[in-house]
Amino acid sequence: MEISKILREYNRKNLNIATIGSHSALDVCDGASEEGIKTIIFAQKGREKPYMYYKKTKIRNYKRGCVDEILLLDKFKDMLNFREDLIKSNVIIVPNRALTSYISIDEVENFEVPVFGNRYMLRMEERTEKENYYSLLEKADLPYPKKIESPEGIDKLCMIKLPHAKKRLERGFFTVASYKEYAEKSEKRIKQGIITKEDLEKAQIEEYIIGPVFNLNFFYSPFFGLELLGADYRFESGLDGHVRLPAKQQLTLAGTQEYPEYTVCGHANATLRESLLEKTFVIGEKFVDASKKFYNPGIIGPFCLQTCVDKDLNFFIYDVAPRIGGGTNIHMNVGAPYGNTMWRKPMSTGRRIAVEIKYAAETDELEKVVT
Repeated sequence: MEISKILREYNRKNLNIATIGSHSALDVCDGASEEGIKTIIFAQKGREKPYMYYKKTKIRNYKRGCVDEILLLDKFKDMLNFREDLIKSNVIIVPNRALTSYISIDEVENFEVPVFGNRYMLRMEERTEKENYYSLLEKADLPYPKKIESPEGIDKLCMIKLPHAKKRLERGFFTVASYKEYAEKSEKRIKQGIITKEDLEKAQIEEYIIGPVFNLNFFYSPFFGLELLGADYRFESGLDGHVRLPAKQQLTLAGTQEYPEYTVCGHANATLRESLLEKTFVIGEKFVDASKKFYNPGIIGPFCLQTCVDKDLNFFIYDVAPRIGGGTNIHMNVGAPYGNTMWRKPMSTGRRIAVEIKYAAETDELEKVVT
């Protein structure tokens, strides 16, 4: 792939940022607009309404919106047909989770349009890959929940990780504390059509860390180094509905209501006590170092380490996003707490991406931030 050759033809004073219209696209567009970079959304028909609402308009002197252009597609995958147009428009694609959910990893890796960050690290998100984020965490000696090799080995509260049977992009996760409970819950969930036997056989089983959840939104720049921009936590359906019920009501739930699902439907802002910040930077630095060693040139731009904190205030990484995280829309316009503190102005993840692209273009070093 001759990305460097393509970049040499780009007008670096007239760059455009494009992203899939889902996940964290509004954050990407809002941040780019703050830095004066034009934005393009790949929108799928039937899912374009939010981006139509935020399309840029001007009435007299009143400006609204952050999306410059919307490419309406029958399927997200159709964006692959626009290669020549994207190159002519000096486009840099910002990947989010939707990109690799609706387009195959192979197609993303071979799509000859510049991608911000290291596109070859996106494959590690797939738990079915032989070399995935668990492999990297192990090689980097980073803390993660203990893996249980077989259901018979379950002797404490564990999380069973597998996809939902019908909503394939969502989680079919459930918790168990013994093999007996595993057998009962899995059989019931298969009958209810929540999970499949085939997925269950390939499921990841890991110790459940009891404690608060923090998604740590980092940014690594080849020019400025490692930055912690912010943290968030999730609202999950129907888990959050379950925990809002009194215990007596929880015990009366039956059928498909009996067990919660873990479908992410929103996020909230969070900060950490300052004595914990040192630990966050330690695990962030170790992740960056390991990524350089095993995924040359290493992580570039935003990444999210999804963590739990146990009773002794130790972090455990239970998931990794080697691209912009799913909760960064909470930082739009107002910025992320730690990013603002570093940059002395509102600095969301979306805006930080735009700043990096601008800096790389100004210094004629775009090759350092795209693949």
